[in-house]
Amino acid sequence: MKKLTKALAVFSMMGSWMAGTQALAEPFKVGVCYDLSKAYTFATPQVSQAAMDVAKLINMQGGIGGEPVEVIVRDHGNEPQRGIECYSRLSREGVFVFDTLSTPVSLAILPRAMEDGRILMQSLVGRGDAVDGTVFEWVYPVGPTYWGQVANDIGYIKQLHDDDLSDVKIGYIYFDYPFGQEPIEILKTLSQKEGFELLLYPVPLPGSDQSGAWSKMRRDNPDHVISWMLGGAHVVASKEMQRNRIPMDKYISVNWLNEVDIANIGAEAATGLKRGTNVVGGQDVPLRLEIINKLYDEGEGSGPLVNTQDVYYNTGLAMYSIIFEAARRAADLEGMPITAESYKKGLESLENYDANGLMAPITVTAEDHGGGGKTRIEMWDGETWVPQTDWIAAYGEVVWDVVRESSSKYGE
Repeated sequence: MKKLTKALAVFSMMGSWMAGTQALAEPFKVGVCYDLSKAYTFATPQVSQAAMDVAKLINMQGGIGGEPVEVIVRDHGNEPQRGIECYSRLSREGVFVFDTLSTPVSLAILPRAMEDGRILMQSLVGRGDAVDGTVFEWVYPVGPTYWGQVANDIGYIKQLHDDDLSDVKIGYIYFDYPFGQEPIEILKTLSQKEGFELLLYPVPLPGSDQSGAWSKMRRDNPDHVISWMLGGAHVVASKEMQRNRIPMDKYISVNWLNEVDIANIGAEAATGLKRGTNVVGGQDVPLRLEIINKLYDEGEGSGPLVNTQDVYYNTGLAMYSIIFEAARRAADLEGMPITAESYKKGLESLENYDANGLMAPITVTAEDHGGGGKTRIEMWDGETWVPQTDWIAAYGEVVWDVVRESSSKYGE
């Protein structure tokens, strides 16, 4: 991992420059402050590699507005103070678009970005009420927030029970820290609305000790189990489910579950397991194929080829397609150089954007910074992921009522 972190840092200085004389032009910079050394290393190498590959591809095609783009990758170790230091340092270097891929770090940076007028991209992390653009002017949780994701999970479960959840028990097993705690408010709200019994099972980080939670779950016997855990914790959960004779098809994971997790669980043993996702899995998506053809086949990829064979790589492609498409639109709308204000306009011009079929379509407005919050539920059939739903956004009005109530308290 130290070698990878060093390689990423070197790339941030060199890899996204255009060839020839254009390399001297001032690039559009994105600050990628990620956890490359601790809790999120199951995903950050793939996502950051995708970011660098998208930047390289754009630069091969002439950049944006005739100028290069650059991603500057730094490690915050999932520590809020280090995240703040990354934000402050890169701000001094002229960066005004940031991504953290960490809920604790995002929460720490958010008030600074709001005060400074810099863009905080918050896809798949952070506070759910930040979709309210009337309050969080500079924060963009584009894609499904954890609030939206869990609401969609409940919407799916409701379909399975003929639209009646009154006699249904739903368990929620989660890391007992901000990432896992984030969806609880929505779950409680939906429990009151729909009448299902909500059972909470907190587990300590890093998720290696889940025996007590699953033993209690065996006694409670919930009909479904929504999981907000990461990486190897899914493997531990699968073993506990087997030990407690809990069917795998009860398990619905947050989007952070990938091919490595399935391999570690065992392809056959994982049969029936479900996850919510906002991106298309597999290796045949057009953008990935273009990157493989133009970069990796020419020896110009930004990291190991194996990292591109993972849904987290596709997640990174989606996230940075959004980031750079917004920059392209900002240049078209307001000209060069791109500023924080013009970049906002670029983001808020995205309408039904899906990165050529890579992800759920998003529409970002000045009021809705989330883009619609669509996901779909997929099930592992022993060989591949099979969609169980179309792209859905359930309980939109309920989620937005909670969003507005929560966001109205910001700054109090």
